[in-house]
This record gives sequence, C-alpha cells and structure tokens, in this order.
Amino acid sequence: GLPAALPALPLELTVLYNSLLFTMGASDSAIEGEAEGIRQELLRVLEACGTCGQELSTEELWQKVLQEVTAEELQAPLHRLGAVQAAWWLATSRLGSTAGLFRLLSDAEDLERARCSKGENELLSLLKAWRVPAEGTSLPLVQRTEDLKEILCTAAAFLQGLQELEAGNFPTALSLLQEAARGFCSKRVLAQIYTCLGCCAQRMGKPQTALQYLKRALQVDFQCLPALSHVAAVYRELGETDAELQALALLYEALGKKPPAAASSGPYFLIRTELLVHTPLLASLLRRHHPSEVKYLLAQRCLQDGRVADAVEYYLDFLALLQEGLQQQVPLDGSSTLPRIPEVFLEAASALEQAGRDQDAITICEEVISRTTDLIPRMLRVEERLEQPECPSPGAGLAGAPLFQKKESLCCLAWRAAGYLHQGWAWAKLGESKEAITQFSRCLGDLLRVQLYGSGVEPTENLLPEVEVLQKIRLLSLIGRGVQFLELGRHKEALLDFQHGLQISPGHPAAASYLVQALWKLNRKQEAAAHWQKFSQSPPGEDGQQERPFPLYLVSCLKQATFPHSTSLARSIQDYLGTSNQDASR
Repeated sequence: GLPAALPALPLELTVLYNSLLFTMGASDSAIEGEAEGIRQELLRVLEACGTCGQELSTEELWQKVLQEVTAEELQAPLHRLGAVQAAWWLATSRLGSTAGLFRLLSDAEDLERARCSKGENELLSLLKAWRVPAEGTSLPLVQRTEDLKEILCTAAAFLQGLQELEAGNFPTALSLLQEAARGFCSKRVLAQIYTCLGCCAQRMGKPQTALQYLKRALQVDFQCLPALSHVAAVYRELGETDAELQALALLYEALGKKPPAAASSGPYFLIRTELLVHTPLLASLLRRHHPSEVKYLLAQRCLQDGRVADAVEYYLDFLALLQEGLQQQVPLDGSSTLPRIPEVFLEAASALEQAGRDQDAITICEEVISRTTDLIPRMLRVEERLEQPECPSPGAGLAGAPLFQKKESLCCLAWRAAGYLHQGWAWAKLGESKEAITQFSRCLGDLLRVQLYGSGVEPTENLLPEVEVLQKIRLLSLIGRGVQFLELGRHKEALLDFQHGLQISPGHPAAASYLVQALWKLNRKQEAAAHWQKFSQSPPGEDGQQERPFPLYLVSCLKQATFPHSTSLARSIQDYLGTSNQDASR
C-alpha cells in the first residue's frame, strides 16, 4: 500500500523476483496470481516514474516500461523480472508474447547477433542473444538469472518441438527437440525429450533411429517407462514380434515394482523445465500404462501372432485381474488401450478354442451371454448407414432413441451373438452337431432383433461399424450352421444357409465353396459345376467392397469357416465336366 519510490524499486523488484520463483516452484505450475503480481509491479514502476498504464495489456506495459524507464539501477531487476514473465508465458504456451518481450529486453547488439543466426528458430535466437544482467552482491537471488536463461532456452526448444511434432512438421520438430536435448535440464526431463525424439523419428518413417532415441531415454532414466512402451510399438511396426513381446514383458515387470526414490543428480532449481512444458501431446506421449493394460497387450499380440498357449495364459491372468476390481484401477478418461470387457472375454474364448479347450471357451461365452441379456431391447430399429434418421417413428425397442444409445445396444447384441457363435463352433469341434446347430440358430435369432432400414445400395464402407460386425457374425453363423447340416445329411437346409450367406457377402470363398458342395451332395451336379466355374473365375473381393477387418474375437471363427476340401471338390467337378464334354461330343 505504500506509494512507489524510485530508490526502493530495485529491492522491491528483487523481492518480487524471489517471491515469484518460490511460488512457481512450490505450485509445480504457472498460476494466474503470478501474472497479476508482475503486472501490478510494472504499474508501480511507471508510477514511480510519474506515468501510468492501467489500460494497457501486460505486453504493452512491458513495452512502455522498457522504453520509458531508463534508470540504470532498474535495468538489471527489470530484466530478471522479465525472465520470470517469460517463464510464465512459456508455461502457458504464449510463444509470441515471449519472443516480443525478449526483443524489448535486447539491445541493438543483441538483436544483431540474433539476426546473424540464419536458419535458427527466432525465439531461441533471441533467448541466446539476450545478455543476462550482472548480479550484485547486496541483493541475494534464490536462482541465478543465468541458470534461468538456460532453462528458458531448453523449455522454448522443447515446447516448440512438441508443437511442430503435433503439426506434422517432423524435420523441424526433430531439430528443436535435439536442441532441447542439448539444453539445461534434469535426467528425468532429458529422458522425456529423447522419448519425444523417438516418437518423432517413428512418425518420420525411421524406426531404427526411433529405437536409438528411445533406448537412449531408458539409459538416461530407466523409470521413463513410456519409452519402453514406445519401443514395443516400434518393434511391432518392424514386424519383430519376439522383441516386441520382450519389451512388453519387461514393461509389465517394471510397472509392478515400486520405483526407487529419485536421487539428486545436481543443484535444485525452483524454476525447472518440467514446470514450463506440459502440453496435451506430451501427456499423451508420456502416458504411463496400467499393468493390466500391458497384460492385455501381451495377450492380444500373442493371439494375433498365433502364440495360442501364451495368449491363453495372459488372457486368464487378465480375467483374474478383472475379478479383483480392475475397473477401479484403469483410467476411464478414454486414454486406456483396453477394449470393452465383453470383447476381452470373447478374445479369451477365441484363444481357448484355438488351444483345444472348447469346454472352457463355452463357459466364458456363457458369461458374456448372461451379462448382456438384460441390456438388449426386444427390438432395435436402426438406420444401417451413417446418417442419423430424420424422423424417428415410435415403436418397440429403441426406435427413436439417440444414436449413441442405439450403437450401445448394437454392441451388446453383437457380443451376445458372438458368444452364441463361438459356442456353436466349439460344440462342432466337440462333435456335437445338434448342439452346435442350436447355438448357431440362437445367434441368428438374436440378429433378427435388429430391423435395418436404408436404401441398401450404398458402398459397404458407409455401413455403421456396429452393423457391419453384425453382418459378419451372421455370415459366419450361417456358414457354421450350414456345415453342421451337411454333417447330419440335411443338405437342403445347408444349401439355404449358404445361399443366405452369399446374399450377405457375395463371392465369399467359404460360403461359395460350401454352396457348391451342397449342390453336389444333392446330386445337382450341373448347377454345382456352373457355380464352381463362376466362383473360380471371380477373385475374392471382385465386387469392389472395401470391408473393415474382422474384430479379433471373430478371427478364430473366420478360420474355422474356411472350406477344407477345395482340392478334392475341384477335382470331382473337373472330372464331371470332362465326362460331360466327352458325352456332348459323341
């Protein structure tokens, strides 16, 4: 409340400098009160010089103060306060304001040096060219301005590197992040910078360079576990599954250990690089995975790579974690890599089937079926395309409900139908054809709950993803039931199922081959031969449909639906055609 006095301002500015450093260091972030404190002090400086600037912005205040206040004893304290202002602006990503401030803090000689640095980033050039004021002995500082300058340079390079990385300007991002890595920071921050360099190199299509940066991050600080998860991702991109799984296993082991207490490796600074750089992209790149997420990734990758025994072990471990209340441990903000829980159950069932543990697979699928039954409406009428219906009509089920609610119901329906589908194939492998037919029929009956409306002529890629999954399940169920009908000698019923399957997916190789086999068994050999010639001359996917890949939990069913007798059926039809041609030539 005391009026500003010019002789007291150096002490006042130094006290504010120290106070702001303590505040920022204690809060671990930039806070709004700091900016207001700086603004009020600048107004007091102007007041002491007989002028005012209440109506000016903070940037304009700095310009007025630095251009009009010429007292020599105020220059060093103002420069120090300017460094704190720059730290606050960097922490709030106001790079333009920071650059403008250092233009004002620099004299003609400084600006000339900054201009001579051709090709260098402007803000970094200004920061490097800025000459730190000499520090007197009478007024102690809690952090040397020279150290603060180095931290500002590192933070500016790091922050701009992240911005360029997010914008897709990878060469510029790489150069700025390399500059940051040469800067003044802790080992923890240096490991983070190397991790970002690795991610940048990976996006540039340089996986080996990415691995070098990521390994360097781990050498600097092995507790930088996000680097290890990125290592696994790079190995996956390279197709080196053994190395990927080894990295994931190491990550899981490290996450389960209590991290050691951080040892001090140098002097402690109140203003540090990590306080000034915290962007959404950085948080995403450095997100720490929950151990259960890594366990799931191990299970998923083993299943995708055909390592069935390992996949079963990991899936069962993961399901055990579910029993311990995993939902309370995994973040619910959408950042988790875990799929929906019913899908994990179905993937586990798929792994168990492939491992020959069909009865266990049936049990797990029963769990999915029982948990989703009450979540599915009696009837669900949806637009099969991506457009939202304009005038929902009242009716049974969820007609007229919001699209999100309908999609959720479609997901629950798909999970339950997939449960029946897996049970059908499992019973078939156990030799129980009648029980298999029952489960396939339940699956198809479930799918009748959905009433699709739309023109039906748009390309497949316009389908709602949930609708496309339902169609895949229906196709696989029709093939599965048709195969069991063939096993029981019910050839006409099998033929109908294969025909319906081809209506869903024209030209599907397995459905087409089974259709030919059914016709052949019905002694409709001429039709069978005609269909065989038609399908054999049309490569798969000739209809131009670009389908999304099957969900992982359906891949095993897709494998089981493959027609196993292509060679023998082709030979029989070729013999028939050869005989027919000989008879026709006589």
